[in-house]
Amino acid sequence: MTDVTVIGLGPMGSTMASTFLEAGHDVTVWNRTASKAEPLVAKGARLAASPGDSGELLVISQLDYQAMYDSLGDLRLDGKVLVNLSSGTPEELRAAARWVTGRGGVLVTAGIMVPPPGIGRPGSYVFYSGPQEAVDRHAETLGALGDVHYMGADEGLAMMFYQAQLLVFWSSLTSYMHAVALLGTAGVEPARFLPYAREMFTLLGGEGPMGFAKILAEEITAGVYPGELNSLLMQAVGLDHAVHALRDAGLETTVPGALKELFERAVAEGRGHEGLGTVFESIRKP
Repeated sequence: MTDVTVIGLGPMGSTMASTFLEAGHDVTVWNRTASKAEPLVAKGARLAASPGDSGELLVISQLDYQAMYDSLGDLRLDGKVLVNLSSGTPEELRAAARWVTGRGGVLVTAGIMVPPPGIGRPGSYVFYSGPQEAVDRHAETLGALGDVHYMGADEGLAMMFYQAQLLVFWSSLTSYMHAVALLGTAGVEPARFLPYAREMFTLLGGEGPMGFAKILAEEITAGVYPGELNSLLMQAVGLDHAVHALRDAGLETTVPGALKELFERAVAEGRGHEGLGTVFESIRKP
């Protein structure tokens, strides 16, 4: 089996190293705090003396890209493929690719779309971008972490897809918290609202006439946002009422208030007669 070196042994990196071991790979590990490697060494991993004490494939899981710079320092990377799952902006990742290339290596950027307990389990997947040849060469090894989704040569794309998913995740669940908090002020338990929240999440991603994500994708592609049956103006008024309800209940309104301002801006720009999708134009042109 292929050798793989895991750099960074936080919850994510440690789980990835364990997953590689379970898949039968020879695993080397390195962490700035060496004691974090002890449980993995007990499972059969080899502790590297330095980040340079590694084979061709390095999988990096650290807080950010600065941590990679700090860990690798002036180390030459000739012949090495670095797969970095750390967080950063797309521009930071593109700059990191140039930095790695300047040291003789190849950078593949990545974003893993499950928390540590989901790594390597059914349904897990990872976005990758960068040189396709490098991804293809190591796809079998990387497949131990989850399905390999290659997004393109632009090193920023994996992070863009990763962050796009998280924007949906964060905003959807935060809205759910607002909803539960509002109902809670009337003594409604979260479990009573849960079936309705599930129904809404299912509708948003569904394929039928209420599959709003699909409908919005089609409208955004066409640049046409029909609003005859449910105009943005109507929804802006309804959102204003919802924000007032939250305030009257003594709840936090920063995020719903910002959404209200975004809706109102689209209306002020003369698009209140169009549908909800027209808000995209205000997002695209701040």
